[in-house]
This record gives sequence, structure tokens and C-alpha cells, in this order.
Amino acid sequence: MSEVLFSINQNGVATILLNRPKALNSLNFDMVDAIGKQLNRWENDSQVKCVIIKGAGERGLCAGGDIKTLYSAQESEENLEKAYAFFTTEYETDLQVANFPKPIIAYLDGIVMGGGVGLTAGADFRIVSERTTWAMPETSIGFFPDVGGAYFLNQAPGHIGRYLALTGTNLKATDILYTKGATHYLSTERAVDFFQQLEEIEFRDEHVKNDIQNLLEKLQETPTHEAKIAPFQQDIDRHFQYNTVEEIIASLKEDSTDFAKETKKILLTKSPVSLKVTLKQIIDGKNQSLADCLATDLILAKNFMKHPDFFEGVRSVIIDKDQKPNYQYDSLESVSTQFVNRFFQE
Repeated sequence: MSEVLFSINQNGVATILLNRPKALNSLNFDMVDAIGKQLNRWENDSQVKCVIIKGAGERGLCAGGDIKTLYSAQESEENLEKAYAFFTTEYETDLQVANFPKPIIAYLDGIVMGGGVGLTAGADFRIVSERTTWAMPETSIGFFPDVGGAYFLNQAPGHIGRYLALTGTNLKATDILYTKGATHYLSTERAVDFFQQLEEIEFRDEHVKNDIQNLLEKLQETPTHEAKIAPFQQDIDRHFQYNTVEEIIASLKEDSTDFAKETKKILLTKSPVSLKVTLKQIIDGKNQSLADCLATDLILAKNFMKHPDFFEGVRSVIIDKDQKPNYQYDSLESVSTQFVNRFFQE
């Protein structure tokens, strides 16, 4: 069975189905390559009016890139080149989605993390459900929020993008909508109705996007999840306004609230290199295009593949699962600005 399935119905509704449910539909090279090539064909196919991106199974749209495969990059030069090829093609495909001339609808049901966020961030319509858990958790494995993270995280209000990038916090529907990670909410039951009605529309080319928008507005609901980000907007803006991780930590230390204590605790578990590179990435990407952010991501990804913290992070969280990473540097102060800047150089 193919790891990505493509189909078109009689009314021109095309579907991309990520088809690795046992692996939470995590992305590998063959998948992102196939999606990119299919989008190229559909762009010039007059039969195709819009595209849906979904994940097989009920557990998630996509848990991200296939980390175990990337972990093998340390074993040989050949595997390292394969990792480079994956990142290159993945980012090209992410940009294709964002620039696709026909409407794309992404159904962010279940787990949507990392590469799954990046693949769908450029979609015109991003629908979350009561089952959605959305995150960019890369700093937890000694990496950085790639796949255009510096672009779309900066769309969130205030300094929430910095907070999400550095902490990797999981979000549910109410917060995903607030941070602009999604455009609409449909319960899983209502989503069945939406996709059924969508496939029955006889589209006229100039009205496709409006027809989709009208249908969503008719069916959309308000999520019942408690907001966990919006109530702390002022706290996040106060602590994450600084341009160094040391200043952010110092600000959190001066705050006796549970939010500040928990946030500081989370940050201090991360790789100092990962935190510092990520903060610079998010700050630099504030006024950049998605294409520029993805170009920077490719440089960063290749440099992280040469750095031990990524492999140690993956070992501790995914391979051995001991949650006890032994990162190269044990303090923020020991990671110089010059060292961080080198990550941004080819």
C-alpha cells in the first residue's frame, strides 16, 4: 500500500491522504517527494478545483518527520546526504502548498506536530477538531522549529510565537485558533458533513474559494476547550520580549507565579544550543517571507545534522526514552553568540 494516496472525485475535489497510520503518518522522503510532484500535476489539471490534505486513521494527521530515519544520519555520509535530501524536498513541498493557486483544505485532526504543521501551514483552510493536538516540539530533541516555523509562529499575537518555539507547548483547538495555527473548528461529527457536502459542490472556477468559505461558515462551531494561552498573553509578552534566552530566564525567575515557574522549568530542560539558535531564528524571521524562512531552515537543519545535540535529544526522547539528555553544553552562558551565528552560515 502506498504511503500517500491521491484521488480526485467527479467534481474536481482532489485528496492527499497520508497513509502511514501506524507511524502517525510521519513523513519520509518518498512521501514529501510524491506530494510535491502530484501538486505540480494538479496545478495544471483543469479538472482539479481544490485539494484536501488528510491523515489516515484516527490518531493524527501527521506527527512530523520520520525522526528515526534522520537519527541514522550520524551513521554514514550516505545517510547524512539522505537527511539533507529529505529536508530540501520537504521544505520545497511546504512552499508549494503555500503557493498553490487552487484552494487547499487541511484537516488537522488528532496529532499535528512538526512536519505535519509545516506541510499544512500554508493551506488556505486549516480545520481543527476536538481531537487535535498541535505543537512544534523540536527543542525537546535538541533541534529547532523548522518547516517555516519562523514564519507562521510569528503570526501569533505578541510574543506567543517565541514562547511556542522555545517551549514546544502542545495546543488544543481554542488555542490553535487564537494563535492563528488554524482557521476553523469542526467537531469530528460535523467534519464528516463538511467533507461530504464539499465533494458534492459543482464548482465554478471563479467561485471555488468562496464556496468553500461559505460552507465552512455554515458548519463551523466554537470549540469547548479551555483557553490556556490567551489568559497568559501579558505574561508571555513581558517575559519573552527579550532578545536573549538568558534575559528571558532571568525575567521568569523574578516572577513567582506558577506559569513563570513552570515555563522556566521547561526551558531549563532544553539544549542551550537549541534554545539560542531557535530564538535567533524566530527573531530574524519576524519580517521575512516563508520562502526566506525555509531557506534559513535548510541551512540550520544541515548544521544541526552535524551537531551532537540533535542525536542526543532524539536518543533520550525517542530511542532510549530515558528523558536524560547529555547535551554538549550544560549552561546557556557557555554557548557564545559567535557559536550560534555559525549555525546560520552555509
